[in-house]
Amino acid sequence: DNWAFLYAQRLALKQELPLHVCFCLVPKFLEATIRHYRFMLRGLQEVAEECAELNISFHLLLGYAKDVLPAFVTEHGVGGLVTDFSPLRLPRQWVEDVRERLPEDVPFAQVDAHNIVPCWLASPKQEYSARTIRGKIHAQLPEFLTEFPPVIRHPHPPSCPAEPIAWEACYSSLQVDHTVKEVEWATPGTAAGMAVLKSFIAERLKSFSSHRNDPNKAALSNLSPWLHFGQVSTQRAILEVQKHRRSYKDSVDAFVEEAVVRRELAENFCYYNENYDSVQGAYDWAQTTLKVHAKDKRPYLYSLQELEQGTTHDPLWNAAQLQMVREGKMHGFLRMYWAKKILEWTHSPEEALQFAIYLNDRYELDGRDPNGYLTPLSLCPAGCLWSICGIHDQGWAERPIFGKIRYMNYAGCKRKFDVEQFERRYAPT
Repeated sequence: DNWAFLYAQRLALKQELPLHVCFCLVPKFLEATIRHYRFMLRGLQEVAEECAELNISFHLLLGYAKDVLPAFVTEHGVGGLVTDFSPLRLPRQWVEDVRERLPEDVPFAQVDAHNIVPCWLASPKQEYSARTIRGKIHAQLPEFLTEFPPVIRHPHPPSCPAEPIAWEACYSSLQVDHTVKEVEWATPGTAAGMAVLKSFIAERLKSFSSHRNDPNKAALSNLSPWLHFGQVSTQRAILEVQKHRRSYKDSVDAFVEEAVVRRELAENFCYYNENYDSVQGAYDWAQTTLKVHAKDKRPYLYSLQELEQGTTHDPLWNAAQLQMVREGKMHGFLRMYWAKKILEWTHSPEEALQFAIYLNDRYELDGRDPNGYLTPLSLCPAGCLWSICGIHDQGWAERPIFGKIRYMNYAGCKRKFDVEQFERRYAPT
């Protein structure tokens, strides 16, 4: 279920050439920890096994792509290179670095297998809101939301087999924090991810529309880790969920809105706004209102360590933070509350954004993702720019600290769901 892979195989079949799959394992990536690397590497083991069954060589190259991939291309006489797409600054730089170092006679193609409607085709500019991009995406879904063609067993074997991969030895090449442990509830790999998708459709889809904003209800898909690491395709999830539209129309429509429209809106934001992870990326009205209220007296001020340990005065906020630390996920409704309170309890919007992105990327299995900078959804990571800087939102009634940024408080949460039940579930140990 990967359009970049399918395109590469199509090219190889046309030229009657072997097909190689390479993954460049970088020693560190933003705030990723061993929690994220183990999830990714265990999923890649499954990919390697599938490639072997398909007569395709899988190579795990240790190091940054610019340092290891051009040499691999030259050494193996590779005739062409195909890569996937990410709108984030660092992966885009990796692609550019490889392009500059490839032999001139090796064509290099990029396929947006990450989105259903390719990012650069969905819109040629940064969209203001879901309202402005929704119609553009839906108009193109008939062309792009199609069943995947089958991957076939590759008929042209490589001249020499791939080097055996010492998976456990790969971990010694990493320069990441080993103190953030793996989570128990999420088994890496496509097989496990597809099982989660199947259970969502069978057990939780019917209540997704009505209960997805209640942290005490089992209504979410829980798919975001597998979607983030590419172990389950968003397009596959939509194709499967849409088969049940007749039975659960409202839930299917709500899922498509989150997994397609809002998710691709976040990709659009990161692709067209180079300041996607800073206050400078916000709209002028939001930057102005935050600046006007930057010196407002805060009712509480917490250090990063106090926030990380969940030792604030607010038991609901602490419970949400502890859920993220323990499980690598936080309920989507609480992600909004969580980020907005960081704005209220830190010295400045800049510090709030820095702390929120750090905590999200360090603990969330689906952190370091375009949605983490933007979309406050039950499917996606903490919407830091949405919650703190009002991106894709509107101005609200002015109040201290927040200015015109949308406000949330404890009393409002109590009206939405049983707060005490959630607090008991994630009480400090």
